[in-house]
Amino acid sequence: MSLGPVSRRTALQWSSAALVSATISIGPRIARGAIPRVLANGQKPADKRLGALKDLNGYFPFTPSKTPEEWAKRAEYVRRQILVACGLWPMPARPAIEATIHGKVDRGDYTIEKVYFESHPGLYVTGSLYRPKNVTGKRPVVICPHGHWANGRFHDHGEAKIKTELESGAETDPVSGRHPLQARCVHLARMGCVVFLYDMLGNADNTILSAGLVHGFAKQRPELSTPERWGLFSAQSELRCLNILGLQTWNSIRVLDWITTLPDVDPDKIGVTGASGGGTQTFMVGAVDPRPKALFPAVMVSTAMQGGCTCENATYLRVNTGNIEFAALIAPKHLGMTAANDWTRELETKGLPELKQHFAMLQISDRVRGKYLPFEHNYNKPSRRMMYEFFKETLELGDVSVEEREFKPLSHEEASVWVGAPTQPKTGDDAEIALLQAFDAEFKQQLKSLSPDNGGTRDEYKAVVGGGWDILIGRNLATAGTAKLEATGSVERDGFHEYSGWVKNETYGEALPAVMLLPGGWNGQLTIWLTETGKAGLFTAEGAPKPAVQKLISAGVAVFGVDLLYQGEFNADGKALTETPRVNNPREFLGYTLGYNHPVFSQRVHDVLSTIAGLRSHDSPPQVIHLAGENKAGVIALAAAVQAGDAVKKVGALLIGPVFRFGQITDIRDPWLLPGAVRYGDVPALQTLREEVVTRDRSAGIMMSYQEAVNDTTTTAIATWLING
Repeated sequence: MSLGPVSRRTALQWSSAALVSATISIGPRIARGAIPRVLANGQKPADKRLGALKDLNGYFPFTPSKTPEEWAKRAEYVRRQILVACGLWPMPARPAIEATIHGKVDRGDYTIEKVYFESHPGLYVTGSLYRPKNVTGKRPVVICPHGHWANGRFHDHGEAKIKTELESGAETDPVSGRHPLQARCVHLARMGCVVFLYDMLGNADNTILSAGLVHGFAKQRPELSTPERWGLFSAQSELRCLNILGLQTWNSIRVLDWITTLPDVDPDKIGVTGASGGGTQTFMVGAVDPRPKALFPAVMVSTAMQGGCTCENATYLRVNTGNIEFAALIAPKHLGMTAANDWTRELETKGLPELKQHFAMLQISDRVRGKYLPFEHNYNKPSRRMMYEFFKETLELGDVSVEEREFKPLSHEEASVWVGAPTQPKTGDDAEIALLQAFDAEFKQQLKSLSPDNGGTRDEYKAVVGGGWDILIGRNLATAGTAKLEATGSVERDGFHEYSGWVKNETYGEALPAVMLLPGGWNGQLTIWLTETGKAGLFTAEGAPKPAVQKLISAGVAVFGVDLLYQGEFNADGKALTETPRVNNPREFLGYTLGYNHPVFSQRVHDVLSTIAGLRSHDSPPQVIHLAGENKAGVIALAAAVQAGDAVKKVGALLIGPVFRFGQITDIRDPWLLPGAVRYGDVPALQTLREEVVTRDRSAGIMMSYQEAVNDTTTTAIATWLING
C-alpha cells in the first residue's frame, strides 16, 4: 500500500513538537559529522534500572484489585508466571500413578504406611501415609510438605532444643515437641483426616538429588554445563525453566493426583499445610492447583524476605509480584497463616490487611485469617493448634478435639520407605541428567504437537507458546507504559534532519538516549533500526549514515536509533556489557537475580516497546512503523515485534555469522541468556509467533537473513525489503 509522501512542514511540526517538549538540554549542538550523543562523556542516563537490583530481601507489598474482573485478569497472568517459572507451562502429562504402599504400622487409633512412587521418569515422591482407624466413608485429606527441618520427615529436635522449647512455652509435651512433624500428622489423623507427610527433594528418603545440591548449591559445575551434558542450575537447565522449585511443585501436584484416587479420601475436602519452606510449597500448590479447599502456610507469607533457599526461588518467579500476592491467588479457597519472630513478624500490619481487603472485594471475607505468635521461626504447639482449629472448620471435621495427646513416634526403620522396598532409585550425576532429559524430551514433544505445521491450532500455539514468551519478556505493547519523546538537539544534514534526545518511559522510570534521522520528503514510514552497539551502529566511524540506513532515508523512510539498556551511552566507560548484573549473593544461582529482575534481553525488548509507544503517542505519529536489527539485535527486534503485534508492520533481521540460538549459551552470566527460550522453541518459535500475532496481511511479514560477514549487500537487503513492502 502506498502511503504517499508527508510534507516537509508536517515532518517539521512533528519534530519541533518534540523539541518544544524537551525538559533537558545537555551539551553543545551536535557537530556535523559526529556520532550523536545526548549526554556528556562519563555520564549515564537517569534510568531506574541502573540502581540496585531487587533481591529476596526486598519489600514485596500487594495492592488488591478494585474489582473481581480486574483481579481475574491479574490472577491469570501471575498464575501463568508461576507455572512458567516452574517449567510447568504447559503442564507435563499426568498418567495414573502406581504407588508402592507398604510397611504398615498400627498405633491403635491410626495407622502409618510407607509410600513411594515415580512422579515423572527419574523423579520420586516418598512419604508417610497416616490414616484414622474405626471410621467409615470418605475422609478429608491433608497433605504436608515439611520444609527445612533437619533430616526432613525423620526430624527430631533433640534433648537440648526441646528443653528450650518447653521453657519458652512453645511446646508443652516433650514427645510432640521433639517430633513436631509427626505430631501434627498424628493429631490430624485422630481428628479424622487422611494425612500424607512427604519429603522435600534432598531430604529423608528423597535423595535422588542430594541435599547439598538441592538446598546448598553454591558454585557452577562446568562439567555439567554443556549443551550435551547439563544439570540443574546450569544455563541449559535455565533455558528450559527446570529448577528445584518447579520439581518440588510438580511433586506436590502429583501427590494430589495420587491421593485423590484413594478409596477413603474425599477429593472435595483437601487441606495443605507446611511451615517455612513447606509454607512456600503450601502457597505454591495453592496458587496453581484448584483442588485444595483450605491451605495453611505457616511462618512464610510476608512482604519481607521471600524465601532464602534455592528450593524456594526460580527465574521469573517474583518479578513484580511476591508471596502475599501468591497467597491471594488461593482465594476463593480458605487461607490461614501464622507469623513469628522472623521475617513474617509484621504480617498483621503488612500483608494481612491487604489480603483481608482482597477477600472482601471477592465477597468471601470469612475465608482468610492470620496471626502473629511471639516465638522464633517454628511450627510449634500454638501454631499447630491454630492449624487444627482452621481445618476443623474448613474441612468440616465435626465435633473433634484440637488438643494433642500422647503418641509413640516412628523410628527411622518404621518411617523409611526404602526399608523393606525391593529396590532403591539411583543417585548421582547420571541420575540427575536422566531426570532432566526426560522432562526436556517431553517439552520438545509438546512443542512439536502444538506447532501449526504438525496439526496444532494457531490459537493454541499462540496461547501456550506465545503465553510462555509473554512471561519471558514481561511486557507487551499494552503494558509498555507511558512513553514520550524528548529532543535535546538537532543538526541539518544532506537531505535529512538529525534529532537527538530521549525516549522516556514515565511509568517505569526508564530513559533511553536516541536519535532520529528525518528525511526532507518523509513518507510517513519509520524504521527503528537496532544494533548491538545502540544508536552509534547507524553510523560509520566518520558519522555518516551506514549504507542501509542511507538507503531508507533516500527512500523517504525515517530511521530511529536508540541505546537499549547497557548499550551506547549507558556505558560511561565505553565498554560493552560482558556479564549480566547480579544481586549481592555469593551463590551462583540465577534465580536469586532473575527471580526478581527481568533478564537483560527482556529489558532491551522493553526498551523497543517503549520506543514504539513513544512514537505512537506523539502528536504527529508515523503512519507505519517497521523494526530492523543487525546480528543478535535482530532477535530483539523479532521478540519486540511479537509483543507489539500489528503495531509493527514489518520486521527484518540480519543475523551475521553462524545462526544464533539461545540454546548455544552455556554461561549463566551471558548477557544474551534468556531463561526459558529453549522451553518455548528458541528463535524459530518467535518467527512462528510473529506470523500468528500480526494481521494476516502477507505484507506484514518477516525477513530473516543469515550471512557470514557484514557488507553493504547484506545490510541493504533488509532496507530494500522494508522499502518495497
